[in-house]
Amino acid sequence: MTEMVRKKLGILISGRGSNMASLVEASRAAECPYEVVLVASDQPDAPGLAWAEAQGIATFAQSPRGMPKPEYESRIDAALREAGVEAIALAGYMRLLSDDFVARWRGRIVNIHPSLLPKYKGLDTHARALAMGDADAGCSVHIVTEELDGGEILGQATVRIEARDTAETLAERVLREEHRLYPRVMTEWIKQLPR
Repeated sequence: MTEMVRKKLGILISGRGSNMASLVEASRAAECPYEVVLVASDQPDAPGLAWAEAQGIATFAQSPRGMPKPEYESRIDAALREAGVEAIALAGYMRLLSDDFVARWRGRIVNIHPSLLPKYKGLDTHARALAMGDADAGCSVHIVTEELDGGEILGQATVRIEARDTAETLAERVLREEHRLYPRVMTEWIKQLPR
């Protein structure tokens, strides 16, 4: 029986990286088809970087301050390629990727977004769902394309909105679903990626 060759995943974060941590935890299962080889951030003091380092995962940080976007992205790109990354997961990465960066990694970048896309692309998704009187909120994992939050949806999880919900309480419940959804979708999606 041949041993499964796991695909190399890079994760981009900007903060605490709780979705990154859920992907890392899932990768520890023997049957998981991916391994996390690099966690990179635009925020050198992002708490998620320290967590990843403590897990023995390579990290890379590059602040974009005072740097043209193409130069900043070329540094991130070089770090990902040097680590042998085959696919990228955005996990609370708060910078918009340029069309050039997306094109270089076409079909190999996924993102988790805190709404039931195509509803509420962009920011403030929970407040917007409450303001519209929606019965449900949730999260979506999608392929990253040049269109903001517009790529093919790979999976979703729904969270019932309760009468007492605030944007903060709703965000907490949606985040718990994100932690379940992202590793599950990643496991299925990354299997079908060509090497």
